[in-house]
Amino acid sequence: MRNKSLKKRCEKQVLPKFEGVCKTYDKVQTATAVALSQQTDIKNIRCNVESFTLDGKTYTTDFVYEKVDGEVGVRECVFRNFLMKPLTVKLLDASHSFWLSRGITDWGIVIDEVNE
Repeated sequence: MRNKSLKKRCEKQVLPKFEGVCKTYDKVQTATAVALSQQTDIKNIRCNVESFTLDGKTYTTDFVYEKVDGEVGVRECVFRNFLMKPLTVKLLDASHSFWLSRGITDWGIVIDEVNE
């Protein structure tokens, strides 16, 4: 999830199953976009979907996708080192609640891998 008014460099790419150009803002989001576009059970994907408002700011959800069977899923991308920060936890909870209130139960978090 990202602040809707984010002013940050993004990578633009055309990927299969995405509606229009996919804009990603970090390596976790880029890797997730590529991985989702390669899944055979996914019909279409939208990125940076406007979702919830918290403390007067509007936030977007990283990925909302529809599977071939009609089920809708949501994925939020987070760096591991931000996972336990209070604001990140608050935003993840808000996102989860927002999508649950709309009947979406396939909600998940994607984090970067451990570099050891």
